[in-house]
Amino acid sequence: MNYKIKKEEISLELPSNSLIAVLVGHHSINLVKLEKLIDVNINLFGNQFNISGSPENIKKAKLIITNIYHKLSLDKSDILEFDFSNFETELRMIQGISSNLKSNQKTYQNENLKFQTWKKTIIPKSLGQIKYFEALNNSELVFGLGPAGTGKSYLAVAKGISMLKKGLIEKIILTRPAVEAGERLGFLPGDMKEKIDPYLRPIYDALYEMIPADRVEKKIQSGEIEIAPLAFMRGRTFTNSFVIVDEAQNTTSIQMKMVLTRIGEGSRMVINGDLSQVDLPQGQISGLNQSKKILSKIKDIQIVSLDANDVIRHPIVAKIIKAYENFYKN
Repeated sequence: MNYKIKKEEISLELPSNSLIAVLVGHHSINLVKLEKLIDVNINLFGNQFNISGSPENIKKAKLIITNIYHKLSLDKSDILEFDFSNFETELRMIQGISSNLKSNQKTYQNENLKFQTWKKTIIPKSLGQIKYFEALNNSELVFGLGPAGTGKSYLAVAKGISMLKKGLIEKIILTRPAVEAGERLGFLPGDMKEKIDPYLRPIYDALYEMIPADRVEKKIQSGEIEIAPLAFMRGRTFTNSFVIVDEAQNTTSIQMKMVLTRIGEGSRMVINGDLSQVDLPQGQISGLNQSKKILSKIKDIQIVSLDANDVIRHPIVAKIIKAYENFYKN
């Protein structure tokens, strides 16, 4: 016996025709792909979407379109990089939330899941990033573990800038181990900032995306933003600061314990790293891997693991990461 699936139709009206044009793509290509992705029919008349299909799939389509539209309205700088991968990311987020489809709407309505910087509003783009956002908001010490492209450093910088903008901290400290230079860091040309700059390029890129360029330079000169190699953190105590330790998989056990015990009053610390990309000499234990095991049961410390599903670069990057993961498992 064959049963026909009940079909319904709803209308969704959005106010900005210019944002709708970006959302649907050239010749509505994004809507065509979305129809195939979740088995619905979508017709656009002016600024009104007519969506038909099964009730469950209609809800998915409505939520995806609404969330993406809201995201574009919050941060128009994302328009230049907008493509269909944004729809796939939204679908993964919806499928990953087990309670109900409506709960995903909280991603954009909850002010705690928005980091306001000087240039843009940062919101999570995957289920893993939602968990990372919540950890950054609720814990004074957060470990962000996962492959490149999952937004570990970018979101940590956004949280730090958001707190600096609100006056909740006095400075942001950016540091990482300069493993490639080893003990020869002192022989590199320039002052300390110029020596360590090449190793912190991704964080600099994030800073300039969120703060006007002239303001970034002023804050570096005034000490509100400090960049220094991890080796120079010894003996210090961080007070009223937001500390980001990047590429922490390349810290030694001694370095990791040293930096973790620098946290002072009014400070927060984020330790980021990818345990699949350790560049330490063979046989040397990663301080990040060791601290993950030692500190995992402390309630005040949150360890968030991101994976290929949280990669916010070209979709093929997630496929590459998954392929490598499967290769090493086998």
